[in-house]
Amino acid sequence: MAKIGIFDSGYGGLTILEAIRRELPQYDYLYLGDNARAPYGTHSFDVIYRYTLQAVKYLFEQDCALVILACNTASAKALRTIQQNDLPRINAERPAGHKVNVLGVIRPTVEAVPAMTKTGHVGVLATPATVSSESYVLELEKIASNLTISQQACPMWVPLIEAGEHNSSGADYFVEKYIREILSKDAQIDTLVLGCTHYPLLKEKIAQTAKNIGIIAQGDLVAKSLADYLSRHPEYREQLSLNASCTYLTTENADRFSQSASNFLAAEISAKHIDL
Repeated sequence: MAKIGIFDSGYGGLTILEAIRRELPQYDYLYLGDNARAPYGTHSFDVIYRYTLQAVKYLFEQDCALVILACNTASAKALRTIQQNDLPRINAERPAGHKVNVLGVIRPTVEAVPAMTKTGHVGVLATPATVSSESYVLELEKIASNLTISQQACPMWVPLIEAGEHNSSGADYFVEKYIREILSKDAQIDTLVLGCTHYPLLKEKIAQTAKNIGIIAQGDLVAKSLADYLSRHPEYREQLSLNASCTYLTTENADRFSQSASNFLAAEISAKHIDL
């Protein structure tokens, strides 16, 4: 029987995993963090695509029927190419009834925006790679062409969070800096999209700085979208095993990953090191 794979370049995808497990606790999960090569946000398209495809193929080899790219950079830069160019070949080589698929986190997130904004002015906070891809802009324009969208790259947020410094005064400075910069682009913004799975750890600080502005984080949205997807696609649901288990893999030191993961999860975990 198959598992659901959750992939991120680092730790942020743990916020997605936690929400998915709350929504769908019955399934078996395999989390893979490519921490040794993180962050992805500063890499080129070709590198991000190559790294993401390696991880996706590895998870398929570990009997994952579905892989969630719980990484906005990978979703922005690699998802479409993998779906269009690689999945047809991969599935052609698999036995009938054992097809696989890859899903991202951007589409479920943007679908929540139109119902939340009142002014139609929306801000997207994300990594430099996600901002440069304009994936959020393109997806938002598909579902609501009347929105005014501003983007802000926040290159310091992921390093702060990965270093466990998200509660520090240094984090306060960089939260205030990026919120000030995006609001200087459009003072009418009433909704901010957290376009990185790390950013929920800064949500409280963001809310304190961006007063009276709605904040959209991804975890629960992606979880509900996956539940809906499985209800509509029994060919994947029926492959999945039901032992409520979760295994953690990382490309970095396993002990370091297990310790740092406690910043994202309200539980101690034990990870295993793998090489991609």
